[in-house]
Amino acid sequence: MHDGVRHAAPALAAGLLAGVLAGCSGGGGEPPATTTSATTSTLPSAAPQSTIPEPQPEPEPSEAERRVPADLRAKVASLMVVGVADYGQARAALDQGVGGLFIPSWADPALFTEPGRDINALRAEYGHPFSVAVDFEGGRVQRHTEVFGAWMAPRDLAAQPPEVIRGTGYDIGRSLRAHGVNVDYAPVLDVDVSDMDIVGDRAFSGDPHEVARVAALFSRGLIDAGVTPTFKHFPGHGRASGDTHLALAVTPPLEQLHGLDLVPYGPTLDSLPAASVMVGHMIVPGLGAEGVPSSLNPEAYRILREGDYPGGVPFEGVAVTDDLSGMRGLLDYAPTAEAVERAIAAGADQALWSSGADVAGIIDGVTAAAASGQIPPERIEEAATRCQQQLIDAGL
Repeated sequence: MHDGVRHAAPALAAGLLAGVLAGCSGGGGEPPATTTSATTSTLPSAAPQSTIPEPQPEPEPSEAERRVPADLRAKVASLMVVGVADYGQARAALDQGVGGLFIPSWADPALFTEPGRDINALRAEYGHPFSVAVDFEGGRVQRHTEVFGAWMAPRDLAAQPPEVIRGTGYDIGRSLRAHGVNVDYAPVLDVDVSDMDIVGDRAFSGDPHEVARVAALFSRGLIDAGVTPTFKHFPGHGRASGDTHLALAVTPPLEQLHGLDLVPYGPTLDSLPAASVMVGHMIVPGLGAEGVPSSLNPEAYRILREGDYPGGVPFEGVAVTDDLSGMRGLLDYAPTAEAVERAIAAGADQALWSSGADVAGIIDGVTAAAASGQIPPERIEEAATRCQQQLIDAGL
């Protein structure tokens, strides 16, 4: 009997222990795996963290991006710079939403001087900001001197002390801005080495480094006065075969432009990135498709944007075409409406035509090309943003 008690005790203890463990598991006959799962779920996980990045908020649009019109036609219209001869034509162009007016030599000077019917009155009347441009280099090319005054030729200016060069730019800029003008299609960066009459004393020098030096001083003066300078005629007209006002002209091959004609652009754009650049109509062998004028040539805009030439720097300012209506060389190649569309598609931010003809029709044509995808929507968007940034830089 004592041996029976002795053998029964371990069995009783084992039974009690099993009951205690069953009670700790919450009873109900749950398998032990449940206990393990519940216990390990409270411990730090050893599994690797997810590598999916957290979604980032969209960057806030810049002021220029916010000012770009949402409507496609209005966006396209903001890329147009059209010539106007009088107050009525200016109002008609602005009614179409154009982003810029160009005042040619044949325009009524009252546009600058008649209270209530001048550029400043138009700025007060219209809700959207717009640019106003003139050709005012000094010397042979200075429009409406009866309003703005007269200054020496660029070649003569280059011989003056630095303070006179910059001061002349400032004096010209002050006169332009007082009459509503905020863009000057000057200075010329062409290098005068071929005795070509269309260049001549409009160029500062036959030395490209001297051209860069004087152009930067003159342009700083304009900027000090609130006027945007425009370097022209990219990629270089100084050695073209003729005057593009009269016929298509051909320059030396691109690799030869690298050593002379393009040299002034790198330093001036590096020091004055807020300037604009006018792309000329010259055909440059080796620059993109054969026989295409630079103003309609995507490769011309590419090298300008990327600074893809010796000493070049990337350029994010406004690229404007030379006149697409008043120059025989370009008109022999493409009519104005086609040229405007091709220029914008190629990379121009502003298409300029001095005649101011068929504004509504040309805007409609480019809008249709953009709506169909013939001109990529991002091309229109980037151009419109640059145009707005130029207006902001000018305080408009």
